[in-house]
Amino acid sequence: MENLNKHIEHTLLKQDATKEDFEKLFKEAKEHNFLGVCINPAYIKMAKQELRDSGIKVVTVIGFPLGANKTEVKAFETSCAVADGADEVDMVINVTALKNKDYDYVREDIKAVKIAAKDAPLKVILETDLLTKDEIKKACEICIEAKADFVKTSTGFVKNGVGAKEEDVKLMYETVSPYGLKVKASGGIRDKEAAIRMLEAGAERLGTSSGVKIVS
Repeated sequence: MENLNKHIEHTLLKQDATKEDFEKLFKEAKEHNFLGVCINPAYIKMAKQELRDSGIKVVTVIGFPLGANKTEVKAFETSCAVADGADEVDMVINVTALKNKDYDYVREDIKAVKIAAKDAPLKVILETDLLTKDEIKKACEICIEAKADFVKTSTGFVKNGVGAKEEDVKLMYETVSPYGLKVKASGGIRDKEAAIRMLEAGAERLGTSSGVKIVS
């Protein structure tokens, strides 16, 4: 498969990432011309500075990794991220609310972040490791109603979680693609074969910290 690099968001979300780790991330992103980098909100300004004039998107995460922040906090975090220069935002869904079938809450939570994101595309992380197939489908339907731009599989932070699975990506793609939403697969994508399988299952984007290995 050609142009794998243009599907990859080169990711560094580790709690203990150092300045040197970020410098390496940005250098690799430029060397391999990845579509974007995905980082925590505190480092958006640094990323914008380091990646200026490169065309590489700066993607950040909201309510990460648990998704259990109050809606107002997620919206404020999003506003700050966009003001700092984030090109796209990936928010974590409130998994508890979804499992409690409090669908209005989930929908309004996403809508508030969508409004705060302004023109920045919004991806909604479902955390598929924690959901049944029915819950994945329902979450996708709520994301359609809330006018999100992408649905995303995972944070990669669930203990003993698998992350992106082909069957989940396929289900997500089949549910949202008729409505113009796209799918980002993330979590556990560590080699070229896995990356290609996710794209063939319907993913448009790949979130991975193994981007260099995948394209090499």
